[in-house]
Amino acid sequence: MEKPSRAPVPATNGRPAFVQGFRDSLVVAKRNLLRMLRIPEVVVFGLIQPIMFVVLFSYVFGGAINVPGAGLDAAAYREFLMGGIFAQTVTFATAGASAGIAEDMQKGIIDRFRSLPMSRGAVLTGRTFADLVQTALILVVLSVVAFMVGWRFHEGIPKALGAFALLLLLGYSFTWIGALIGLSVRTPEAATSGGLVWLFPLTFVSVAFVSSENMPGWLQPIAEWNPFSATVFAVRELFGNPAGEPATNALTLQYPVLAAVLWPLAIIAVFRTLAVRKYKRVTR
Repeated sequence: MEKPSRAPVPATNGRPAFVQGFRDSLVVAKRNLLRMLRIPEVVVFGLIQPIMFVVLFSYVFGGAINVPGAGLDAAAYREFLMGGIFAQTVTFATAGASAGIAEDMQKGIIDRFRSLPMSRGAVLTGRTFADLVQTALILVVLSVVAFMVGWRFHEGIPKALGAFALLLLLGYSFTWIGALIGLSVRTPEAATSGGLVWLFPLTFVSVAFVSSENMPGWLQPIAEWNPFSATVFAVRELFGNPAGEPATNALTLQYPVLAAVLWPLAIIAVFRTLAVRKYKRVTR
């Protein structure tokens, strides 16, 4: 089937191009959110894995893993754990973004978007906005589960909200990696695998579940300079949970909040550029 011709330059009705692009992105985001509402099992299954991690790590490993400064205290480990679980959960949204974009490509929906007078980047931006909303919903439910197993924050509501904002920023940045993967493979199944296979070493070779001092010496710098570790360390600091790290020379852990802002912004700058460029090539 012949592809639709290249869409004409969209009319902006006198609005700046970035304003028009933002409006188009919101329209695409609404389309994806409505699709999620029609298929609620996507959100439900997205909740099962992090809840399982919370319960299993809390009650199976709690009290068995030493947290520097807190020892083998099960309650301290649960608070130490939650920063890692929250961060892992938001990054796993990458697989959903990969699969969703690959499915749209396979079904020809992207070709339909091409025929409309809309911003080229709006298709990807709208998709990542929708994934951000879904991630926020999952974080709310996961926080309730965390409270049920004994997790608490101790630095007040403003800092706790700041921690959740950093988590959402990390999750949003990783959806752009997912967007690039989804545009680079042929099937949703391959996109799902490609969106997950690199996340496991990224999240486990970090300070999410154990302190880096428990790792081999050659692995410690990798864990400490991991962008994922910066966000985990930052949210623990803002929540007032045990950081679990000894003195370190890694600047990302000496200034974790700053690093938790700069790393995701750098990821967005790089991978949004690559994803939009890839989208323009595959939709010519």
